[in-house]
Amino acid sequence: MAAKKEKVAEKKDEAKTADVRVQVDNLEQLQDMDVEVSVELGRNKLTLDDALSLGEQSLVELDKVVGEPVDIRINGKLFAKGEVVTVSENFGVRLIEIIEEQ
Repeated sequence: MAAKKEKVAEKKDEAKTADVRVQVDNLEQLQDMDVEVSVELGRNKLTLDDALSLGEQSLVELDKVVGEPVDIRINGKLFAKGEVVTVSENFGVRLIEIIEEQ
């Protein structure tokens, strides 16, 4: 009887190991997939009339203040908060907080 229980336990362990292997293989296939990363500096709502009157040199005020963390999104989903930095002559974002999944 004990030997039978041991074999059942071994089979369960083997099945779990196989599941983990499949998950790792699937994850490895996804690692080369492109994702869209976007940084949101802020938002504002405009009336259609105000939006139609925008032109070159127009200024749109955003809902965030200077120095406030920006939202970093991956494929549209909030992933992290960060701060805007410059790298040579380009903008960059330093991640300061990873958002936990809810």
